[in-house]
Amino acid sequence: MTSSGPGAGTAAGTGPAHPASAPAARDTALVLAIDAGNSKTDVAVITAAGDVTGTARGGGFRPPAVGVDTAVDTVGEAVRRAFAEAGVASASHVSACLANADLPVEEEQLAAALRARAWGPSVDVRNDTFAILRAGIAEPRGVAVVCGAGINCVGMRPDGRTARFPAIGRISGDWGGGWGLAEEALWYAARAEDGRGGPTALARTLPAHFGLTSMYALIEALHLGDVDTARRHELTPVLFATAADGDAVARSLVDRLANEVVAMATVALTRLDLLAEETPVLLGGSVLAARHPQLDDRIRELLAARAPKAVPRVVTTSPVLGAALLGLDHVDAPDAVHARVRAHYEEA
Repeated sequence: MTSSGPGAGTAAGTGPAHPASAPAARDTALVLAIDAGNSKTDVAVITAAGDVTGTARGGGFRPPAVGVDTAVDTVGEAVRRAFAEAGVASASHVSACLANADLPVEEEQLAAALRARAWGPSVDVRNDTFAILRAGIAEPRGVAVVCGAGINCVGMRPDGRTARFPAIGRISGDWGGGWGLAEEALWYAARAEDGRGGPTALARTLPAHFGLTSMYALIEALHLGDVDTARRHELTPVLFATAADGDAVARSLVDRLANEVVAMATVALTRLDLLAEETPVLLGGSVLAARHPQLDDRIRELLAARAPKAVPRVVTTSPVLGAALLGLDHVDAPDAVHARVRAHYEEA
């Protein structure tokens, strides 16, 4: 987590890099909430009374692919529209939960880039997994595991202690997420077809999804670009459907994902001394929110054995709510303000 005090954006060399991005103001909002994921960005402007007076959606936030400045430009366009709708040009505090803010040094870099836009004098940047966690709990206490394109886990306590993982792929010990599941399914299917591995229906169902008749044809199409690499994520639902039909290999991959989810949650609970207390464990992201019966049941079964006090719950509320609540935590907003913002999103 990275915070800046009042006036940080006006220090030498850190003034607004894009002053034209803000509209003329009638007032200043209390919190600018930003949830920027790989596929989309959501922005909300929150008043001191807890009213959501401006919202906007923008494109994905991918600094590793396009660079920090270009990625923040994408956020900036959404912020400009949200500010315009709210009739403000700034907020007292900016609460940003950002994809690819996986390490403290990355949080520092991104916080500096946001401060340079002069959207508010106080800036707090966290990994976007914290947004899903805070959206699902009444107080900043619990653990969240997010499984979308990748997999990540964070935890927090009201005293400010947090638990997290680098979550940057295999080099940091990660396995799972939609992308990882798709690649693993392709590996087993290829070996099943050519004889290096045992049989699995994946050798039929994966190529069939693209209208192809063999894994060889799918491998060729992926390698030559006839099927765009980005479409591999479409194979994750195929894996789950194949598992639901009883295929042993597909079912083993679903069980392995459940084990990874519970391993991360249990470690986070242990680090925060929450293993022996009744604690919410929030499950979010497209893979977990889909509520696949085998995955859902296996996660709950393993949690009951390894962390009996954990209370698992799937979160489907917009993560920008979590960014907003984190911002309200930061400015010590009254409980009634928290409740009003939560009601706005949960009743929508």
